[in-house]
Amino acid sequence: MNHSCSRSLEVCLSPALFPFRDARESALVVVVDILRATTSMITAFDYGIEYIIPLSGTEEAKRFKNRGFLVAAEQDGLKPDFADFGNGAFEFMTPQLKGKTIGYSTTNGTKAIKTAADESNIVVIGAFINFDSLLRKIQYSYRDVIILCSGWKNSFCMEDTVFAGALTEALLLAGSFTLNGDAAMMSLDLWKSANEDLSGFMHRTSHMQRLKKLGQDDVLDYTISFNKVEALPVYDHHKEWLYNDVTE
Repeated sequence: MNHSCSRSLEVCLSPALFPFRDARESALVVVVDILRATTSMITAFDYGIEYIIPLSGTEEAKRFKNRGFLVAAEQDGLKPDFADFGNGAFEFMTPQLKGKTIGYSTTNGTKAIKTAADESNIVVIGAFINFDSLLRKIQYSYRDVIILCSGWKNSFCMEDTVFAGALTEALLLAGSFTLNGDAAMMSLDLWKSANEDLSGFMHRTSHMQRLKKLGQDDVLDYTISFNKVEALPVYDHHKEWLYNDVTE
């Protein structure tokens, strides 16, 4: 843990780069998959889900389904036939979820969570919709911060990086962080160029174009809205699931 006045703030542009970050123990890792996994997980907790178990892929998701769990799954943007839910936030706006545990598998987001899940780290789930809850958790943690962008199949993506820039700006305004590395500076510059027309920026991203082709572009306005919910998913290393930890 870093007890100095200034904490390190680093952006990791994809899970493939995570092993090569500056080696630090006891960081707080913010996992981000704006389109759509982290936005949807946060929404599910807002609607009363108790636990989400991040899964490695569709084969593991099938095994969970066969064990009687509810399962949310997505592969290359599409919901598999066996899944109860896909990966869109609106699907999780249902009282059916209250008090339930679900297994969750996505192409990028859940893999990023499992990548970050070193026992020395606090792993939290971030998006625009829980921005202030996320800020409070970070400020109260007194740890160095790594923003982990889920990307697309281990490659860079714009939507996660622009969110990283928004969070970076907010943390710098809080006055207790020092940028560590060019990725953090680049994400901040990207956010400053995108924030006046965030919707227009998002529509130009390759993943948004992919979702449009699949007819799954209905949730963008909600996705890019700040502070729609208070929910804050946090990873429990021992149980290997996410739970809701709202910092008052």
